[in-house]
Amino acid sequence: MTNSIVVENVSKSFGKKAVLQTIDLKVEKGKIHGFIGPSGAGKTTLIKLIVGMDSPDSGSIHVLGEQMPNLNILQQIGYMAQSDALYTELTGKENLTFFASLFKLSKDEQRERIAYTANLVNLTEELNKRVSAYSGGMKRRLSLAIALIQNPEILILDEPTVGIDPALKKSIWNELLRLKKEQGKTVIITTHVMDEAEKCDQIAMIRDGAVLVNGTPQQLKDTYQAETFDEVFLYAGREKS
Repeated sequence: MTNSIVVENVSKSFGKKAVLQTIDLKVEKGKIHGFIGPSGAGKTTLIKLIVGMDSPDSGSIHVLGEQMPNLNILQQIGYMAQSDALYTELTGKENLTFFASLFKLSKDEQRERIAYTANLVNLTEELNKRVSAYSGGMKRRLSLAIALIQNPEILILDEPTVGIDPALKKSIWNELLRLKKEQGKTVIITTHVMDEAEKCDQIAMIRDGAVLVNGTPQQLKDTYQAETFDEVFLYAGREKS
């Protein structure tokens, strides 16, 4: 087993508020890992530490064998934030072109990746429109395309399916599963929608800045003799209280 990401004894506070408490996690290469939990649980803070946007107060995070933060490793990470970070006065295509230019891609590779990612998120016909005219769902789809633009080894997606219609959500999940199977991509996806947990290989349930449980979907159901992940989360929370 090879781990793409190793989080060891990580804690993080903002002022007097402890947001993460002694987190230990190993993210296996070529698997889809779900960080599941309610809003405010600490999922986004953990994601930002893994990406290297901030540093932990204690503990360490290694991505592809390198301690984070590390600018070189960012070439290998596709990151989709919870809030869209787009240039709204530019078109969708201009946004994709700009972000593609930040990576070590030839002009031909840039064109190929822009076409592929736009098609994946069903924005090909909308690329020449200014982003300011996009709906909220279209902006989320463009953010996902940007996260995929450089064909990264690791995809880190923070609430990627919020505001996306069910048909496109299914299409995106099918593509994530294909990238895992055919290209060995490592994917981390955060969500508070429990039914998406079934699609993950490994799930870390996070609440109040701590990992309640970590395992495969079936392992967690078996442990708590539960039929749904809502039940697993409920039972795990009671046990940790």
